[in-house]
Amino acid sequence: MSLEVSAKSRTLQGKGASRRLRSAGTVPGVLYGGGQPAQSIEVDHKDLWQKLRDEKFHASVLSMELDGSKLSVLLRDAQMHPWRKEVVHVDFQRVAEDQELHMKVPLHFVNAESAAAVKFNGAIVTHIMNEVEVACLPRHLPEYIEVDLAQITVGHSVHLSDLKLPEGVRLPGLARGDSPVASATVPRGAMEEEKTADAAAAPAGDKKDEKKPADKKDDKKK
Repeated sequence: MSLEVSAKSRTLQGKGASRRLRSAGTVPGVLYGGGQPAQSIEVDHKDLWQKLRDEKFHASVLSMELDGSKLSVLLRDAQMHPWRKEVVHVDFQRVAEDQELHMKVPLHFVNAESAAAVKFNGAIVTHIMNEVEVACLPRHLPEYIEVDLAQITVGHSVHLSDLKLPEGVRLPGLARGDSPVASATVPRGAMEEEKTADAAAAPAGDKKDEKKPADKKDDKKK
């Protein structure tokens, strides 16, 4: 089931008109792409604000109702006020079902707690990326890409090429290099503590730097 958003055509242009729209509780926006001219629209602010809190709204093909007709769109940008909880402008792109689209989707990291690096070595997993660009037809667009961290080891990373992609989805970023997505490292302090504990537990006979007593020389003259 696709997510829905309602919009109306907007005829008034300019900063003054946009301020009046915001005062009336609507957000000025633009709908573009799909081989058609850009169209000025307006969206209810309260409804849009609630939908923007849903991660899926940012990475899904949306069903837009515009002046009585429905079309498929993508959310491309939502500009926020610097300090108020207010959306000041929004951009949507028309979607053609037979044309490949490029979209950033979130990464969902799983199984970090069961990785041996974390359970037995005290490693901390760092998320180097939180989203990734995908290319696919609209019907194949995933809501997210899962990153399985179960096999990650200390000092190593999970890379783009390690990700399991859904059918029909590719990663354009691989053409620019196999970038790391997450890494596992042991904090320096934990390593020092482990070395100290090992040294304290070592038997006294294992000390290699202990000097042997020098041999006594016979000073008697013959």
